[in-house]
Amino acid sequence: MKNTQFFKPALLSIAVSTAMYSHHSLAQEIAQAEDVEVISVSGIRGSLIRAQAVKMENTSIVEAISAEDIGKLPDSSIAESLARLPGMSGERVGGRTSGISVRGFKEDFTGTSLNGRELIGIGDNRGVEYDLYPSEIMTGATIYKTSDAALMVQGIGGTVDLQTVRPLQAQETLTVNGNYELSGRDSDNPEFDNKGHRLSLSFVEKFADDTIGLAVALASTESPNNQRKYGVWGYNTNDDGQITPSGLDTQAISTVLERDTISAVLQFQPTENLDIVIDALDISYSDSGVIRGFIEPFSAEDVTGTGINTTGTQVGVNPVLRTDPSKKDGDLQVFGLNVEYHLNDNWSVEVDVANSESTKRDLRGESYAGLARNGALDSSGFGTRNFEMSQDGILFTDSTGLDAFADPAALQLAGPQEWGGGLANLADQFTSTELTANGSPYSYLNAQDGFLNYADFSEELTTYKFEVVGLLDGDVFTKVTAGVNYSDRYKDKENKGFFATSSSYPSSSVIPQEYLYNGLADLTWAGLGYVVAYDGFAPYNDGEYTLNDAGLLEPDRLGDTYVVEEEVTTLYAKVDFNTELGDFPVMGNIGLQYVQTDQSSSGYTGVVGANFAVCDADNDQQIDADCKVSVSTDYSHVLPSLNVSVEVADNKFVRFAANKTISRARIDQMKASGFVKFDQNIDQIAIPNTQAAVDEYGSPWSKFAGNPLLKPLEANNFDLSFENYFEDEGYVSAAIFYKDLVNWTRDGDLGINFRNDVTNGGADYFIPGFHDRIASEDGLYGPANTPYSAGDVITPPDFGSYSFFEDGLTGEVKGLELTANVPLNMLADALEGFGIAASATLIDAELEDGTAIPGQSDRTYSVTAYYAMGGFEVRLAGTDRSEFSTYQRGGSNKIETSTRNAVTLLDAQISYDFEDSDIHYLQGLRVSLQGTNLTDVDEETVDDNGIVTTRRQFGPSYMVNFNYAFY
Repeated sequence: MKNTQFFKPALLSIAVSTAMYSHHSLAQEIAQAEDVEVISVSGIRGSLIRAQAVKMENTSIVEAISAEDIGKLPDSSIAESLARLPGMSGERVGGRTSGISVRGFKEDFTGTSLNGRELIGIGDNRGVEYDLYPSEIMTGATIYKTSDAALMVQGIGGTVDLQTVRPLQAQETLTVNGNYELSGRDSDNPEFDNKGHRLSLSFVEKFADDTIGLAVALASTESPNNQRKYGVWGYNTNDDGQITPSGLDTQAISTVLERDTISAVLQFQPTENLDIVIDALDISYSDSGVIRGFIEPFSAEDVTGTGINTTGTQVGVNPVLRTDPSKKDGDLQVFGLNVEYHLNDNWSVEVDVANSESTKRDLRGESYAGLARNGALDSSGFGTRNFEMSQDGILFTDSTGLDAFADPAALQLAGPQEWGGGLANLADQFTSTELTANGSPYSYLNAQDGFLNYADFSEELTTYKFEVVGLLDGDVFTKVTAGVNYSDRYKDKENKGFFATSSSYPSSSVIPQEYLYNGLADLTWAGLGYVVAYDGFAPYNDGEYTLNDAGLLEPDRLGDTYVVEEEVTTLYAKVDFNTELGDFPVMGNIGLQYVQTDQSSSGYTGVVGANFAVCDADNDQQIDADCKVSVSTDYSHVLPSLNVSVEVADNKFVRFAANKTISRARIDQMKASGFVKFDQNIDQIAIPNTQAAVDEYGSPWSKFAGNPLLKPLEANNFDLSFENYFEDEGYVSAAIFYKDLVNWTRDGDLGINFRNDVTNGGADYFIPGFHDRIASEDGLYGPANTPYSAGDVITPPDFGSYSFFEDGLTGEVKGLELTANVPLNMLADALEGFGIAASATLIDAELEDGTAIPGQSDRTYSVTAYYAMGGFEVRLAGTDRSEFSTYQRGGSNKIETSTRNAVTLLDAQISYDFEDSDIHYLQGLRVSLQGTNLTDVDEETVDDNGIVTTRRQFGPSYMVNFNYAFY
C-alpha cells in the first residue's frame, strides 16, 4: 500500500495545530510532540491558516471559514462571513445579509447542512435563512463546490456545511460576549429607535478523564432595522412617450429582530473505538415592527419632458395612509444522535439519526386612513402633488389639499379607495341607505378599511443514515465508504387573511387618541411630508374592526395553501484512491449515488363561484370537495462523481471534478394548489376588451397553478482548478467550472379567455355584480383613459394569462474563479502583519428561454485587507456583485420574481486582543468595533427598462463588541 505524503508538515500539520491551539501551553505540548518550534497564531491570520488547511487536505474543491472568522467576529450571524468567501454572494433581506448564492445559485439550489445533516429553513422554500444562525454557536463552515458520493446534502450550486463544536476535540473555555449595536439612521417612525444589543455565553467542559464533553452556547440578540422604501406598482407610457407610475407604494419601515438561541453538544467517548455525540439546537426569533406610508393609484396632468425625464402634476390625489404592523415569529429545533464504532483497525460503522422541526407565522396587519371613506368625497375634495421623474423613480416637490395627513384631528380611520370588491359575497352585510357623494348608496365596495394578512408555515425533516467505512490494503484504492440514507420531509403552508371594516361604516371617524404615538412619521425624504403615527394593531385588538375571513373570498389564498411531502432513499458508495502518475502523487475518489424519491402534494384550486364565495357553493363555510387536489409521483436518479487531485509540484495542486447533481424544485412550485384571480382595482377593470389592450396594460384576470409532478433540477458539472500554496497563510488559485443544466423548471405562460377557459372545460369565470363596476361620475377611466358616463357599467376584458410550472428548460453556466490570499511581508519585511485576501468570480449563464438563474450575478468581487500584529487587528472588507435575479414575498403572501441592481458593500473592523497583556485579568479580553454598509448603499429592484421600481435604504450599522474568556 502506497503511503504518499501529499501535504508537508511545515505547511499543514504545524499550521493547523498552531492555529487551532493558540493557547501557549497547548502550543508548547504540540511543539514537543512534533519536535519542532511552534509559533502561536490567532486572529485573522490563524483563521486564514485553518481555512487554507481545509482546502489543501480536501480532494474536492472547497472553501472554508474557521472559528476566528465566525466566533471572534461581531457579525450578527454567519451569513456575513459566508458572503465574503470566493464564489459566494450575499443577498440582503430587510437590510441584513440572509441569503447566500454559491457560484450564482440562490440558496434554494444549494444544499445546506449542520454537522453533515440536511438543515431546513422556516420560509416558503428549501433555502436556509443564514441570518438565523448566530456567529457565537458556530466553529466553522465548509463549502463544497464539487461533490462526492458520501456527501448526503447536495445542490447544483454546491453544499454549505455549518459546524458546531465537538467538545472532546476542543479546548475548554468559558466565554461571555456582549455587543452594542447602533444603526446609522434614526427611525422615521416615532415608536422605534436605532439601538440594539447581543449577549452570549458559551462554555466547553470535559469530565471523567476526558471521556465526556459538554459544550453549551446561549445567545440573545435584539437588532434594529430602519428602512426607507420607495416603490411603485409599475410604470405607464402615454401617447407622447412620457413615463409615469401607475401607482405609488412608499413607506418608512422599522423592525426589531429578537433572536434567542440555545446550542448544546454532549459527546461520550468511553473507549477509542466508540464515539457518541448528541446535538441539540433551538432558535426562537421574532422580527416585528411597522410599515407605514402611502399606497395609491396615480394619474397625471401637465406632463412635460421626454421618456422617463418628466415633470408634472399628480391629480385626483386620494392617498391611503397604510399603517401595517408586522410580526414574524418562528422556531427551529434540531436534534441529532451520531454513533461511530470502530470494529477493528480497518473497519468502522456509523449510525446517524436526526429530526428537525420549524414553525413560522408571518403576520402583517393593514390599517387604512385618509381624507375620508371612499365615496364620501368627489374629485373636488382630492389633492394634487407636483413631481419630478427620472431613471431613479419619482420625487414629489410640493402638494395641496393633503394637510390632514399630519393632523390626527382631521385624518379619518377609513379606507379612501374602492378596494372592497372581495367582499361581494357579503354584500348584504354592507347594504346601506346612506348615499355617497355621487348619489349611490354605500356598498361592500366601500367597506374595506384594512386587512389582516398572515401565513403559517411548518416543516419537519427526519433522517436516518447507516454507513460503513473500510481501509483497504491496496496499491491504488485505499478506502471504501458505503451506506444508505433515508429522509422524510413534510412541509405545509396555510395562507390566511381577514377583511377589516371599521365600526363607523358607512361613516368615518378620527383615529382614537389612545391609538396615537407621540410624534409624527417622517416621509419628507420622498417629498411626502410628515404623517400621523398610530398603532395599527390597536383597532384589531380592541374590536374596532369587524373581520371577515378572506379564505372563502379571495381565491389566491386558498390556492396558496398546501402540503408537500417527500420520501428520499439514497444508496451510495465511494472509493478513495491514492497513487502516482509518473512522478506526480495522485489522490481522489470515485463514487455513485442511487436516489429514489416519492413525492406528493395536496391542496386546493380556488375559484369564486356564482354566490361570490370561493369553493363554498352551499355557503356552509366549508371548502367544497371538488376544489380539493391531491397528486403524487415517484422517480429515481443515478448520480456519479469523480474527484482527482494531482500534486504537480511541492504544494501545487491541480484538481479535477466531474459529477451529476440535483436540486429539488422549489416547494412553492411543487404545490398542488392553484387559483383564478381577479384584481378589483377599477383602473384594471376599465382596460378595453381587446387582446392588444391587455398586451399593453395587463388584465385584472390571472390564473395560476403549481405542479406536484416537477422533477428535480439537474446538472452535469465539470471543474478544473490550480492551487499554489506558498505560505502558511498564502495561496493563489484559479478555477474554471461548467454546468450543463439538463433540467430546469420553466415558467409557463398561456393567454386564455376567462369567459371560455380551454384549459378548464370552457369555464366562464365572469360573475355580474362582482367582476364589473358602475362609473361613479363622468370621466376617463383606466390606463387607456376610456370615457364613461356616471351610471355606466364597466366590464373587464375577457383576456388574461395562465401561469404554471413545467420541466424541460435547459441551459449552461460557465464560470471562472480567481483567489489570492497574500501576506504582504513576502514583498518586504516592513509589511509584516499586512495581508490581502481577494477573489473574483465571473459567470456566463444562459437558460434557453433567456430567463435568469435566481441568484446569478455575472461578476462578484471580494477584497479583505488586514493588518494584524501583537493583538491589534484592522480589517477592511468590500464585496461587489453585479445585477441579479431573485424572488421575494409579494401580494397575498405569494412569491414573486424581481431583478436587483448591482450592489457594493463595505465593512470594517478594528479590534484588540489583550492576550499578551501584563495585567492578568485583561488577558481574556478582546474588544472590537465594526461597521457594516459604511458607504450607505441602497437595494434597488428595476423593471425591464432599468427604471427603479423599489428602492430600500438601510443606512450603515455600527457595533462595539466585548469578548471575555475566563479560561
